[in-house]
Amino acid sequence: MKKKLNFKSSRVLKTGALIGALFMGQACSVSVLDEEVVSGIGNNYLNTTSGFNDGVNAVYSSLRNWYGTERGNNFTIFGTDTYQNGADGSHKFINTYEGGFDAQSSHVREVWDLFYQGINTANAVIDRSANVTGISDNLKKQRVAEVKFIRAHNYFILTQLYGGVDLRLTETNEPTKVATRATVPQMYAAIIKDLEEAIPNLEAKARSGDYGRVTRPAAQHLLGKVYLTKATSEAKAADDFAKAEALFKSVIKDYGFRLLPNFADVHRQGNEKNDEVIFAVQYTADPLTNDGGNNSHVFFLMEYDVLPGMQRDTENGRPFKRYMPTKYTLNEVFVNRTVDSRYYKTFKDVYYSNKPGTYNTTFDKSKAKVTFALGDTTIFDPGFEMSAAERAKRPYQVLTPSMYTERVFPALRKHIDGGRADRTQFEGVRDYIAFRLADTYLMLAEAQFKQGKVADAVENINVVRRRAAWPGKAGEIEITPAQLTMEFIMDERARELLGEQMRWFDLKRWGVLVERVKKYNPQAEPNIKAYHVLRPIPQNQIDRVEGNNTAFPQNPGY
Repeated sequence: MKKKLNFKSSRVLKTGALIGALFMGQACSVSVLDEEVVSGIGNNYLNTTSGFNDGVNAVYSSLRNWYGTERGNNFTIFGTDTYQNGADGSHKFINTYEGGFDAQSSHVREVWDLFYQGINTANAVIDRSANVTGISDNLKKQRVAEVKFIRAHNYFILTQLYGGVDLRLTETNEPTKVATRATVPQMYAAIIKDLEEAIPNLEAKARSGDYGRVTRPAAQHLLGKVYLTKATSEAKAADDFAKAEALFKSVIKDYGFRLLPNFADVHRQGNEKNDEVIFAVQYTADPLTNDGGNNSHVFFLMEYDVLPGMQRDTENGRPFKRYMPTKYTLNEVFVNRTVDSRYYKTFKDVYYSNKPGTYNTTFDKSKAKVTFALGDTTIFDPGFEMSAAERAKRPYQVLTPSMYTERVFPALRKHIDGGRADRTQFEGVRDYIAFRLADTYLMLAEAQFKQGKVADAVENINVVRRRAAWPGKAGEIEITPAQLTMEFIMDERARELLGEQMRWFDLKRWGVLVERVKKYNPQAEPNIKAYHVLRPIPQNQIDRVEGNNTAFPQNPGY
């Protein structure tokens, strides 16, 4: 039975967010009443055992505001070298960097407000933990460590997006209009401190029935990424890459994770809990405990449901046709397809009829009509050009690259969600895999390459590449030290991690966001500028602060 709590809250002007409207994990939801400060949450409820546990769950729920959401995907998929916008009209300005992407943008405001809700809840849980009784000291330390991980995570995302933000590490006890922007080095110092304090108190593996909790390897993976990112920021230190390397090595060697033998199985529905997953954000089929759900399933799909022999169903998905792969992705990332299996295991290549009948052809004019029985192949996308004569031999439409449009293009398999209750349901039920071992290997290789350890970096990249090989092709897919460049690392991360909410951050970390978007994203090329490596501070945040833009300055260019 889902419980409800009334967390009384005022507007926290310094963070631009309310503490409320949080969904507390799978335990409870929260409704908000105004006019009392955050410290008045249920009076002393957070000081009780049940309140403490509910507070921890509330902090976890802040991850659901990013992973698998429209805002989290738009901020990391759009405006990169790997994806451009399809025909869907929503939020195209995030891809094109046009005028609509400004300080008034809803996503800019939502990401800011929702992460600060999680941070403020984390601060309350941490500060009040000393007063909680009825729970063992070890378990309390573990839960506080989990909360510090999430606070660090939220600040890390905010720092990458906005630069220095309001760094608040204690519970807000009264409303205030005073806020300042911390420096980027101050942000990284706080993020690293939280993670270093958390790691010793986290479990090596979640206990039975506790899957989805933060573990020690998850914190090490995140801290490694923090150092890898810090190393190319204004906060960089000479030993950042070495610290990242040590953390990634520990994640790989010390906890029993393994790459699945088949790349296609990593994101296969029903297999989200697998040996490659280091940390996943939990969703559920229960609409009462699923918040807005994992929405990634809608954004990467082509408009199959208006084509001959097809109609929308849960198996093929609700196609928003929002993200279309760039030519760089299709022609330069996914090369050597007879050796590397990832193109065909990443993109959907066959559709089967769920609407039998005889139809005029649409995109494939090698024949005038097609007739389908239930379950017949209706569309085949081979990923390469095929002559009209060859296509005419086939009793279905063949979709070749020259026929791709903003409505019809290769659809990403990774997030398709056939477990939804009906074909219109937006709230997906699949867990979102946030950290996985292949990413750890690739970041380890990057850290080693940056230190000149090329042979070590090659071996770690080849671990990932051997898994990606078709049977009998592992030897052919390996690279040599002479082949390893940063350009190769950029391509390899695109091959392995396409569509997994990382690319915008990767490009920024490498210092090539503007360069590569101009080169590979024709829709964004005319508009992207150097200042777009930061997102705009929400205008409502600036307006709340005493002194406005003087006290809390906007990022350059906005």
